[in-house]
Amino acid sequence: MIFLFYLIVGRILIPMDISQVDHLKAYGVTYNALEVGIKVEWLLNYRGGAFLTEESSKVQNLCNKRGVSYEIIGEGMVQSIYSTIEEENMERVELTEAPKIAVYVPSYLAPWDDAVRIALEYAKIPYDKIWDEEVIGGVLADYDWLHLHHEDFTGQYGKFYGNYRHVAWFKKQVKVNRTIAKKLGFKKTWQLKHAVAEKIVKYVNKGGFLFAMCSATETIDIALAATGMDIVPLIDGNGCEQDCQNKLNFNRTFAFKDFKVDLNPMRYRHSSIDMTDEVRVLGQRASFELFSFSAKYDPIPTLLTQNHTKTIAEFLGQTTGFRKKLIKDNVVILGDIPGTQKVKYIYGDYGKGFFTFYGGHDPEDYAHFVGEAPTKLELHPNSPGYRLILNNVLFPAAKSKRLKT
Repeated sequence: MIFLFYLIVGRILIPMDISQVDHLKAYGVTYNALEVGIKVEWLLNYRGGAFLTEESSKVQNLCNKRGVSYEIIGEGMVQSIYSTIEEENMERVELTEAPKIAVYVPSYLAPWDDAVRIALEYAKIPYDKIWDEEVIGGVLADYDWLHLHHEDFTGQYGKFYGNYRHVAWFKKQVKVNRTIAKKLGFKKTWQLKHAVAEKIVKYVNKGGFLFAMCSATETIDIALAATGMDIVPLIDGNGCEQDCQNKLNFNRTFAFKDFKVDLNPMRYRHSSIDMTDEVRVLGQRASFELFSFSAKYDPIPTLLTQNHTKTIAEFLGQTTGFRKKLIKDNVVILGDIPGTQKVKYIYGDYGKGFFTFYGGHDPEDYAHFVGEAPTKLELHPNSPGYRLILNNVLFPAAKSKRLKT
């Protein structure tokens, strides 16, 4: 008797709805699949933004090893899924090569943890650390995706002078920044930071993807509006340029307009953009909601808001959220606190590139204080707030364009 065995070719579906055991590591599996040339589709709005890959022992092994839920499905089921997507508010997005990732981070040990680095390391997504010397030297052209977090591009060292000027970590931060500025030919730290901001805006304009959280969201726009102008109070030896507020150029910013800078060196507040004080009044029970978009007509904001829930717990930061009336008209609001002026999550295009700003410090730590231990994502594998970060990490893969200058 002769038996004929037929190989049934199928696909691997990685669900991203509530059935997924570890949402965050699922992004890492998807990224790693792209790294080795495995074809991946992102099924927007289907089962929480599921991933569909070619059948591959590598993908299966990764899922099994990392505890990521997956299903092996036949071509009949694949065609059924495609039909559903065609009929509903869903879309198929092909992901191409794995984006090359850079995280802007100082060489010294800062007293805060970067949620994006925590997410990347938990998901096992590789990244490079770069800082001012590398940016000024032109390395941004080698990367598809750039992340900024705590940086103060106004050159005021985070505006922590009032509370921390006598503390060792703050003194070290000031010393290192001044040393690097001098090494690169700048007299003042703010001049260096403005130059870095200029490099970043050119990177985005030429096709780069920028993702910023916490204070970087606000301070890079302040620096761009004030490029070449001293808005630093007496902490660096001399005062601000006269009438600097009225000289701000909002045509140069990514996202914000008509804001007022805070020139008090003793107060932690950069400008009227941030709404930390107002959000703090709402307390720890506050939450923000993601907007819903048409997957077929607005695939980018749909991609950036993929999640298994639309309501996410609020979390504070050096910059917690953005005042709605100060957001430019062409910027897309992705999430806010309903009934308030507070916006949490925004996106926009700039030249040939894109930017996303996400307010707050750590999605799983309502108020992260100086010196606190970093969040352990092993305790939060289904974090919807962290999912928004990882949506952005895969964003460039949906548009195969390696920036070269």
